[in-house]
Order: sequence, then structure tokens, then C-alpha cells
Amino acid sequence: MACVWGPLLVFATALPAAAQQANESGWRELRERLVAEQLVARGIRDSATLAAMRAVPRHEFVPPDARHLAYEDTPLSIGREQTISQPYIVALMTELIRPSRGDRVLEVGTGSGYQAAVLSAAGCRVWTIEIFGTLASEARARLRRLGYAGVAVRHGDGYAGWSEEAPFDAIIVTAGADAIPPALLDQLAPGGRLVMPVGDPYTDQRLVLVEKDAAGGISTRYMVPVRFVPLLRGVR
Repeated sequence: MACVWGPLLVFATALPAAAQQANESGWRELRERLVAEQLVARGIRDSATLAAMRAVPRHEFVPPDARHLAYEDTPLSIGREQTISQPYIVALMTELIRPSRGDRVLEVGTGSGYQAAVLSAAGCRVWTIEIFGTLASEARARLRRLGYAGVAVRHGDGYAGWSEEAPFDAIIVTAGADAIPPALLDQLAPGGRLVMPVGDPYTDQRLVLVEKDAAGGISTRYMVPVRFVPLLRGVR
């Protein structure tokens, strides 16, 4: 496997300007390499998640001067001290909610819109909230331009969730806090799953998977150490 992918990795690393100028076929090759070497090789198995990661053009969701890094497994700055998460974490969070076609999913922390696009490509209907007005407007326009019609974007405070569209089959929070906002737990449907980084946003966070049973009982599992930007309050 290393021999197959090695030359492409060298090309992408040694000639970032060429990768940035690549046509769509070139971008697809880079996505395939990312999925094979960083997702499948590290245990991502869900077929809907992998298909979405292969399909969504991450280079469209990063700033132009970072396009040559779009298919590296690393977070990237998108302005406002916010980031687009590394692809492995996006894939892991998506896999953990077990996406199924038609699922209603709430995302808190739209950012550039990449996670929302991956959820949409996995067959979900997505409601996503962004605290920064500029980022929300840019993400809404970007998702519309790229054809992700099943994504609704709101400029608002993610702590409150999106009560008028609840309950949700799954909730993904892409910013860290010391506890899960109660409104989000309330808006999770019975049988639903919530994934969020929990802990001190500057020192020690773990990805948490919350499951709500049919009777409304909550169980929590701590997954992997992560580092996310803080979940902010209010609107900006």
C-alpha cells in the first residue's frame, strides 16, 4: 500500500503550487489518498462517512492561500480565531453519530461549512448554527454555491440549539466547553447521539459521545483526546 500511495504523497508535498492548480481529477486523487492513509488506516469504517469524505471538496472550504494544504490531515485557520477541523476528526465525529439517510442533524459551530457538507453528503438533513455573522454568511453562500441544498445555516448562539426544529436524531458540536449545554440534551431525540469535545478548552478536552435511550436516559462515553476552539456565548 505504501508503494502505491508514496509517489502521490511526494508530489503533493514537494509541489504544493501544482496541487493548488490541480483540476478536479487531481483534487479527487488527493481526497482518495487522504481517505486511504488517514481515515481507513486509522480505523474509520462507516461506509456513508467514507463516501462523504471522498466526495466533499475540502479545498473549497479553506482560505485560498491554504488550498495546497486542504488534503493534509491538519486543522486550518479560517479567520476569527476559528479553524476547520482536521479531516480525521471530522470523519470520526461523523462516524460516531452513525449517519443514515434522512437523519435530522444539528451542528453547533458551522465555521466554513465543511462538517455540514460532509453530513449532507452522508444523506443527513442539517441545521447548523454559527456565532460569527460573517462566517455564517460566507458558509451559507458557499454551501449554496456547491449544491448542498439540505443544509440550513443560522447566525446565533449554539448554546440554545435550534428548538423550533427539534428533536434531532444527532447533534455534533465543533467547539469545546466544560459541560454539554442542557438545551442540546433536551433537543436530542430518544435514540439519538450527541458528539462534542468536553473539558478545559485550553488544556484538556476529550471527545464525548452521549446516547439518549428510548426512555430519555443518558449514557456518556469518553472517546479520544482532542483540542477544539472554545464554545462561545452570544452572537458576534
